[in-house]
Amino acid sequence: MQFIDQLNSTILLDSTPKRIVSLVPSQTEFLFDIGLEEEVVGITKFCIHPPHWLKSKTIVGGTKNVNIEKVRSLQPDLIIGNKEENTKEDIEALREIAPVWMSDIFNLEDALKMMQSLGKILKKVDETNRIVNTIQSNFDSFNPTFSKKSVLYLIWRNPYIGVASNTFIDDMLKRCGFKNILSNHTRYPSLENISILNPDVVLLSSEPYPFKEKHVEELNRIFPDAQIKLVDGELFSWYGSRLSESVAYFKKTCEELLSN
Repeated sequence: MQFIDQLNSTILLDSTPKRIVSLVPSQTEFLFDIGLEEEVVGITKFCIHPPHWLKSKTIVGGTKNVNIEKVRSLQPDLIIGNKEENTKEDIEALREIAPVWMSDIFNLEDALKMMQSLGKILKKVDETNRIVNTIQSNFDSFNPTFSKKSVLYLIWRNPYIGVASNTFIDDMLKRCGFKNILSNHTRYPSLENISILNPDVVLLSSEPYPFKEKHVEELNRIFPDAQIKLVDGELFSWYGSRLSESVAYFKKTCEELLSN
């Protein structure tokens, strides 16, 4: 069987995969949600959903530092990765072990196509369609709350790193109606002088940097006129089945911002 991944690489499989290594947390959760309890044999230490897989599956390192030999020992027949999450060096080494299917996600449409493609490869089309249809329906009914409010979405501190254009999070912000104040930048710029920005709203992600309430106070001193809020990074950045929860969370978050 021949399949094309999101990097336009051809994947050849002799049969439906029965030993899968997943290197991306959001995609790992999707594999669980379509019923691959037995087929997934290896995951990363950041694949925290479902929680019990951290005990029952082999941990093959992190997303950026995969233990190649540990993956080899699992004798996988499919490895699933992502261009942004995993390193090119690791993926090239892993291709010597088994077929590697890579995702490349910039927006909601890419995420839905990723799930549909994997659902087809793994013979879980019906299960996948239920998830995809729910997500699509939720977003179709989601009307943007903010029309012109500018937002600064931060994912790191010391130095501050923000989310700019050409990212999945940027697409989620746009769907909330925000104007990304870093739209003239790309990907994840380091912000040497954050005080020159003038956002209406600052969103502090729970991951990868675990922003807390004390950081809200810190940012309040920098942006005294802005609304500053801690947000669940998984619901803004995870592009698997967790997206089924994102719209309800976005609505709640926007309502809280509007009420303050």
